[in-house]
Amino acid sequence: MYNLLNVFLMTPPAGGGSGGGMGSMGTLLFFGGMILVMWLFMIRPQTKKAKAQKTFIDNLREGDKIVTIAGIHGKVKKINDNNTLQIEVSPGTFFTVERSAVSMEYTAAINKATETK
Repeated sequence: MYNLLNVFLMTPPAGGGSGGGMGSMGTLLFFGGMILVMWLFMIRPQTKKAKAQKTFIDNLREGDKIVTIAGIHGKVKKINDNNTLQIEVSPGTFFTVERSAVSMEYTAAINKATETK
């Protein structure tokens, strides 16, 4: 009779000789399946999100309304060569921020809210 620990550890039951080759094959299949599941549910979505963020940052143009990851709302006034943006947060007030500091999610949410109004 199998006990629960043997099932979870995927070890053959004590006593009784069964084929030893299938136990190691089953373990390899189990770990291969775990790696596949981890790739499908963790690594792949993260790389897709990083790629979308990079595309978003590369497509920023002057005049775009943005939100930084710190929550600062502004409009892009100038795109500098050193990977920074000059944003206008209120008339006559400018900040210089890194391009990577622009939040794709918050910017999309604020632009979607202004489109629906």
